[in-house]
Amino acid sequence: MTKSRLEPINLDTYQPLREAVCESLRNAIKSGVLAPGERLMEVQLADELGISRTPIREAIRKLEQEGYVIMLPRRGTYVSSVSVHDVQEIFEIRSALESLSIGLAARRIESDELDQLQQLLALTEKYIKLGDIDNIVKTDIEFHGLLYSVSRNERLGIIINNLKEQLARFRKQSMSYPGRLKDTLDEHREMVEAIANGDVEAARDAAERHMERAEETLLKAMNFKGDVEK
Repeated sequence: MTKSRLEPINLDTYQPLREAVCESLRNAIKSGVLAPGERLMEVQLADELGISRTPIREAIRKLEQEGYVIMLPRRGTYVSSVSVHDVQEIFEIRSALESLSIGLAARRIESDELDQLQQLLALTEKYIKLGDIDNIVKTDIEFHGLLYSVSRNERLGIIINNLKEQLARFRKQSMSYPGRLKDTLDEHREMVEAIANGDVEAARDAAERHMERAEETLLKAMNFKGDVEK
């Protein structure tokens, strides 16, 4: 690991130091700067980020909980790799929870929240036409975040977001897969239509199909890039 890869932490940031370190390391893993299987050395990371080892250690514990790193007794800490089995397990759980969340949303949504979902669909279509993948991803996150909020079940949203974070490093790769953007938009429209109609079963079915297709695309994208550990 070279010393030029990570930017020193801005000590004037409003964030608690542990959170700033955690965000820096998380982003480095998502972007591939810290590669799957790479060993993370506290001393080196502290030197690169310009801080002490304590917040590094605290951040690594949090990243372990999120699935970004693994800590092996007597061997050290490594950036976690992702296997086909890992992806399948995560989506198996997510499918059930996303279905539950959208079913609750279909029962509990307010008219202004439905308008917000429609606006996000329009934004997504706009960014797709522009080929703006960064804003497509950002809007996708906002869309699902609003759905979790509308479900009126805070714990459910937290659990789903934790699962999503475990595969967040592959989000752009998956969204960039040929044909996926249009399919995603169509699937989101199907979900919003069911919610607007108050059709709980149709909404849950749409969410499950969305998860199934997202899983299929992610596995194809990861395999194409050689990122899947079989």
